[in-house]
Amino acid sequence: QAQLVESGGALVQAGDSLRLSCAASGRTFSSYTMGWFRQAPGKEREFQAAITYSGNTYYAPSVKGRFSISRDNAKNTVDLQMNSLKPEDTAVYYCAAAANRGTYASAYVATTAYDYWGQGTQVTVSS
Repeated sequence: QAQLVESGGALVQAGDSLRLSCAASGRTFSSYTMGWFRQAPGKEREFQAAITYSGNTYYAPSVKGRFSISRDNAKNTVDLQMNSLKPEDTAVYYCAAAANRGTYASAYVATTAYDYWGQGTQVTVSS
């Protein structure tokens, strides 16, 4: 069975950095678009970043310039490097995978585009 497992969440201070990791198993995800989403209590799950099989990336405006998504197909992993963290970044962060091998990561901003989801990892940013 295909499975995604996130790790790396922590309680940090504003301005700090974190690197979240997503480990995939059960199948090879090299042809999948991979994405990161976050969800705060009482809020909808919102798009953060996506990367296609070819390495094309797209970011939500709120994190552009601060976050960076990357993938290692040999290891079947996807990371999210988060810099200059703000209190409003506090949320549970989810990794997701979409079987559709699209050309542009900008087409993968909706949760409905994804077929597999991880369990989430908590990121808390204090002021």
